[in-house]
Amino acid sequence: MLHQLRSHIEKIIPLSDDEFEFISSCFTYKKYRKHQFLVQEGETVPYNYFVLKGLLKLVYTDETGKEHIIGFAMEDWWETDFPAYYQQTLATMSLECLEDTEVLCLQLDDYKKLCAHLPKLEHFFLEKAYMGFITAQQRTISMMTTGIKERYDQLLKKYPSLVQRVPKSLLAAYLGVSRETLSRLPL
Repeated sequence: MLHQLRSHIEKIIPLSDDEFEFISSCFTYKKYRKHQFLVQEGETVPYNYFVLKGLLKLVYTDETGKEHIIGFAMEDWWETDFPAYYQQTLATMSLECLEDTEVLCLQLDDYKKLCAHLPKLEHFFLEKAYMGFITAQQRTISMMTTGIKERYDQLLKKYPSLVQRVPKSLLAAYLGVSRETLSRLPL
C-alpha cells in the first residue's frame, strides 16, 4: 500500500528511500466500509486522506437538508473537508464511502512536519493544490456556462472510470440536475 503513495508522489518529485521512510512514518492506514463516514459535518477533521482503494463522495448539506455533491475521490486522489482540516475548525461537509475504501491518513501536524523537513514535499503538495484549484475553477465555469449534456460529456471524458462507478443519481446531483433530467439525455 505504501508503494502506491510513493509512486503517486514520484510522479511529481523524486524520493530517496530515506525520504520515503520518513514520509511513510507520518501516515496511518485505515479501512472503511461502504456508507461509513470519514468526516461528518459538525465534527473535527483530523486527516487529509489519500485513497488507496475505493470511492468517496464529499457532500455539503444546506439548511433545507438538500445534499450538494462537492466532489468524488477514487484511487490516487486526496480528499477531506480542506477548510476544516487546514483551519482546524468543525467540518461543514461530510466525506462518505461509496465503496469499501482503504486510505492513508495524514494529520495536519504531520503534514506540517513533512513540509518543514522536506521542502520538495511541500512542492508536491503545492502542485496537488494547484491542480485542485484548476479543476474547481473549471467546474465552476462549466456549471455557469454549459448545458447538462456538455457537463456530462466533460465528466465522461475527464473521468471515464468514475462515471462507471458512481450511481446516476449521484452523478446527476454532482452535475446540478435531477436524476430524471440526466436520464432523458441522449447519452
